[in-house]
Amino acid sequence: MASIQKRYIGLLGGSFDPAHKGHLGISQIAIKKLKLKKVYWIITKKNPLKNQTFYSLDERVKYAKIITKNQKKIKIIYLDEIIKSSRIIDVINYFIKKKKIKRIFFIIGSDNLKRFHEWKSWKKIVKLVKLIVFSRRGYDTKGMKSIVVKNFKNRIIFIKNRPISISSTQLKKRAKLYI
Repeated sequence: MASIQKRYIGLLGGSFDPAHKGHLGISQIAIKKLKLKKVYWIITKKNPLKNQTFYSLDERVKYAKIITKNQKKIKIIYLDEIIKSSRIIDVINYFIKKKKIKRIFFIIGSDNLKRFHEWKSWKKIVKLVKLIVFSRRGYDTKGMKSIVVKNFKNRIIFIKNRPISISSTQLKKRAKLYI
């Protein structure tokens, strides 16, 4: 089974506003535990469920590249202009149709489970990929009660990790103190 798994890639999408050690940590764990060939950080111009970004797109891409510079299996990409969308379903379709990659793990934190059913084509996402869920402090119990877990538990892999307490929101709050 390990030889089959090595052909899997991971997608970690978001605004990465900013990227941080939590993103790096879950990517490294996913690569190791799931024997992934590569994890792509899909940086979007703007999260469709959030108002605006704190850092510019260029700053976010630059910082993501800095934080992953020694990680050969993590690649930073921006696809919004190529696929004319920031929606993960369109990113997944791009990898399947244009890159001919059919074995995809989509990596999220448990904080995303509660609102996952609000994502565009969420049912199709879960049918096309295996959902990999990492623990986030304060979100695991709520996430387990989510609509996506109730409907697609067999398509979800829960990774046991130390709960990640760092967040982009915390980092932005700290940065505002210095502005």
